[in-house]
Amino acid sequence: MLTALFHALSAHFSAFNVFQYITLRAILGVITALGLALLIGPWMIRRLAEMKFGQQVRTDGPQSHLSKSGTPTMGGALILVSIAIATLLWADLSNKYVWIVLLVTLGFGVVGWMDDWLKISKKNTAGLPARWKYFWQSIIGLTAAILLYNIANTPAETALLIPMLKDVAIQLGLGYIVLTYFVIVGTSNAVNLTDGLDGLAILPTVMVAGALAVFAYVTGHAEFAKYLAIPFVPGVGELAIFCAAIAGAGLGFLWFNTYPAQVFMGDVGALALGAALGTVAVMVRQEIVLFIMGGIFVIETLSVVIQVASFKLTGKRVFRMAPIHHHFELKGWPEPKVIVRFWITTVILVLIGLATLKVR
Repeated sequence: MLTALFHALSAHFSAFNVFQYITLRAILGVITALGLALLIGPWMIRRLAEMKFGQQVRTDGPQSHLSKSGTPTMGGALILVSIAIATLLWADLSNKYVWIVLLVTLGFGVVGWMDDWLKISKKNTAGLPARWKYFWQSIIGLTAAILLYNIANTPAETALLIPMLKDVAIQLGLGYIVLTYFVIVGTSNAVNLTDGLDGLAILPTVMVAGALAVFAYVTGHAEFAKYLAIPFVPGVGELAIFCAAIAGAGLGFLWFNTYPAQVFMGDVGALALGAALGTVAVMVRQEIVLFIMGGIFVIETLSVVIQVASFKLTGKRVFRMAPIHHHFELKGWPEPKVIVRFWITTVILVLIGLATLKVR
């Protein structure tokens, strides 16, 4: 929105040319989203509390969590509003990638909102039945996958890149649609499973989004893409503004979500943010790198899969409780210790992911 305005003004005032730079607009996106989250946050938390939109806590979980019952939830709406406004203000709205990722994010946010609303209205932790949640996630994810496949202009845009191997790309053909679908839906649910402790999911999301902003910028820049031996995808550089908005909004939300949390993001935030990361990773052709950088999300998901499979096959549990962050809690780790150690792990994984840009 402002980008178009400043572009028009640049014809008369050359100083406005500075707003053509993606790097500047990404910085402004971070500041805008962060500022909005900090500004709107207190009001939204009060409103959620007044409407009695309180968290429903599992009775079979760690006993320390019972005190969290009633804490305002659905705070993810604050994140989505901040992301949307910052993106609309600073991104190039003629860019197809920006609109696709924004609509996917908001679409998954609606699914999460439905799930949260049912939990609150029914006063239990069941929410939207799993089959319906997965159905609507699949509809949105598959639609995005088909759309991205149809707008691809070069073979590189539908090939699977292998990190650290120069000029190695697997042509997927229609398999691209399948991969894209699973990346978007899988990442959405992985972030949702991770969102079980105060601040546990949001800071890794911020870090991964920040790293994806770097990937988006260099992938959309012809010279940098050539130098780094990665495919050049025209237009994806604008996704750096969207990723920056995630980082800013996420940090603003963390201000209120840090231990002890004043508000929880709920599925409206977790499902949407996971889908956003997955969609951006697909667009910049870095699905495997997302798997590395989002290793915490992967571990949390695998812990649930392993736990369920083990119990069904042997009647025994591998972990004291899944997802795995609850396992460490039940082992006696204080909640802040679990959170910070998972954050530190994410920092390391994100650095490894960024290193793949040059190690080829």
